[in-house]
Amino acid sequence: MTLTVYHLKTCDTCRKAIKALQGAEHELSLVDVRADGVQAQDLERFAKAVGWEKLLNTRSTTWRGLDDADKADMNATKAVALMAQHPTLIKRPVIERQDALVTVGWTKDVQAGFEL
Repeated sequence: MTLTVYHLKTCDTCRKAIKALQGAEHELSLVDVRADGVQAQDLERFAKAVGWEKLLNTRSTTWRGLDDADKADMNATKAVALMAQHPTLIKRPVIERQDALVTVGWTKDVQAGFEL
């Protein structure tokens, strides 16, 4: 089963996840969120699967650089639009399985789900 990994090539956590998944012989399709971009409909699907609050990285440098007006009154629609405009606001890695399972981050719980 192919896994699509939405990552940032400069992200250490993403590199660890990709290395571990490849080591476990998972077939990967890699999408660099900065170089390749992420379609709004993909972001909407991720937000629906895991919740926009989990998907939006409010601890990133990009988030801190946004105007207060951009951060105010956040909701799913506004979060998806911001992530589409600023892909580095996406918490990474986002891993999507063909059966529509979506995970965000590289925690022990996420790792356990991929039988590493």
